[in-house]
Formats: sequence, structure tokens, C-alpha cells
Amino acid sequence: MAQVLGGTAVPSVAVPLIVMGTDPIWLAVMMAMVLQTSFLTPPFGFALIYLRGVAPPEVKTMDIYRGVVPFIGLQLLAVALIRFIPSVATWLPNLMYR
Repeated sequence: MAQVLGGTAVPSVAVPLIVMGTDPIWLAVMMAMVLQTSFLTPPFGFALIYLRGVAPPEVKTMDIYRGVVPFIGLQLLAVALIRFIPSVATWLPNLMYR
């Protein structure tokens, strides 16, 4: 489902935003960060499903969900930082391509 949405949503959202003047590097970093956050959020987080598959039977699914909460918080903090201070996402590429 995520691949279907990602395959149609990215071009339909990215192209108009870039035409409106959004920095393409910032947009790519933001989309990557949001996508990474979605890999950690239950109930369909792909990283959680993979971890459930390799975890021993005594590790409960709820324990895995509780364990990722701090990482989801860090991801959301990073997304907010990139949203409100765009130079965080663009300083290194700008430094490399001067």
C-alpha cells in the first residue's frame, strides 16, 4: 500500500511544490525523513514487522512498539527542525556544490 501511495503521491506533490519555488533538496530530505518515520510507526511500520520476524518469541509485539517510541520522537523532532530551519537540510549540499 505504501509503495502505491508513494509512487503516485511523490510526483503529484513534488512537481507542483518545486514549480512554486520549494527547494528540491529540502523537499527530498523532508520526504525521506517523513518516510523513515513511517517505517517506525505502528501498526504497519515495515521496520517493526521485520523486527517482529527476527525477535525471539518471548519479545512481545507491544514491547517492540514501546521500544520505538523514543526513536519516533527523535524523528518527529528532526522533521520539525528541518521544517522550521531549512538550512539544516541544505547546508551540506550547498557546501558541496559551490
